[in-house]
Amino acid sequence: MNKRKKILKIAAIVVVAGLLIGAGVVYYLFNMPHRDVQASATDYQLSTSQLVNEYIDNREAANKKYLAEDGNSKILEITGTVARISENFNGQKVILLREEQDKAGVSFTFSPQTNANAAGLQAGQRVTIKGVIRSGVHYDDDLDMYINAVVDHSDVVRADGLKTEL
Repeated sequence: MNKRKKILKIAAIVVVAGLLIGAGVVYYLFNMPHRDVQASATDYQLSTSQLVNEYIDNREAANKKYLAEDGNSKILEITGTVARISENFNGQKVILLREEQDKAGVSFTFSPQTNANAAGLQAGQRVTIKGVIRSGVHYDDDLDMYINAVVDHSDVVRADGLKTEL
């Protein structure tokens, strides 16, 4: 009987220790400081067309160049023309940069901290936006169209005047 009590006691201690360690890991991961994209150095500066064409020409090579499995994908500054401005269900601004000749564009989602910086943008305006790439351009067979690249944690770096039509 003593041996059984001893085994149960040791098992209980192991279970409690495991739970405490697991809770500590979850707490650390939940409260881990987020990557400050806007204060970090830019990895690549390119145009909307350059990014779109890289993905259309060779998606695997572009993914290898810009995306990382650990979540720390490359920080990009992309310059292009504002094609559409909308808001997602969280009230965050979503800006689509797309050139007329391109098969797809780049969709930028702003954070609550940078949302106000996108408020003054207008369709047709030339802008440079910085953010972290989450997915590249790809062709969807079901929809029979190209799907835009997605960039998160975005903020406006530079906004030029409105595009003038000739």
